[in-house]
Amino acid sequence: MSAATRPKRSTIDLNSDLGEGFGAFRVGPDEELFPFISSANVACGFHGGDPRMMSRTVEQARKHNVAVGAHPGFPDLAGFGRRNIAASAEEIRTDVLYQIGAMAGITRAEGAALRHVKAHGALYNMAVKDPVVAEAIARAVRQFDAALRFFVIPGSALEAAAITAGLTVVREAFADRAYHADGSLVSRSVPGAVIEDAELVAARVIRLVEEGVIETIEGDLLTLEADTICIHSDTATAVPIARAISARFARAGIDVRPSHPIEG
Repeated sequence: MSAATRPKRSTIDLNSDLGEGFGAFRVGPDEELFPFISSANVACGFHGGDPRMMSRTVEQARKHNVAVGAHPGFPDLAGFGRRNIAASAEEIRTDVLYQIGAMAGITRAEGAALRHVKAHGALYNMAVKDPVVAEAIARAVRQFDAALRFFVIPGSALEAAAITAGLTVVREAFADRAYHADGSLVSRSVPGAVIEDAELVAARVIRLVEEGVIETIEGDLLTLEADTICIHSDTATAVPIARAISARFARAGIDVRPSHPIEG
């Protein structure tokens, strides 16, 4: 579908992975990002976060009317959940279930509600290609609450597992990450994998929303339909990126809203 014939989009969800510090350590300018986003994926204590951090993050989400989601990852604080772990399907299922349960308990105590689940880091990336990992995550979500929205990369094994499990999928794209022509993310070890130029990121994002395409690291155009777009809070220029995207959306008449209602 060409940009000329593609229906104009008036809303988009903008999400960020938040609450990833723990104890005295902070990761990302969470409070500065909240005014720009509509969904928060909150670390559940395995790759980052702790009970106090989770509680404070949910409190801020409520203040800014931002939808709360669980952001489960591998038990890997030292590696920030970005190292592949050889875990069994049962370990993955129960670890994800544990983290969702912890997040749901915090949101309930704070007078909020859990709305979605998005896997983190290496767990997410492995599930993109590995059906066993994908099924284990999707099964945990379904067992906890089949009504939870489930963030996926379009065309991935994770999306297929979610559909098979009967979950409502939310297709995700990444504002500050480079793509390969096959739709996979460029490894963070490769120069240019993380895009920090705020105006460049904003230009890529507005084109993605309006035209459904994004330029790959190889220079090709990748067709990519997304319901939500992620700004990583640990990207050095996360706040300028959020501000630049917000300005572009405002000029284009695009509202930032959750992909699911947060009332009630």
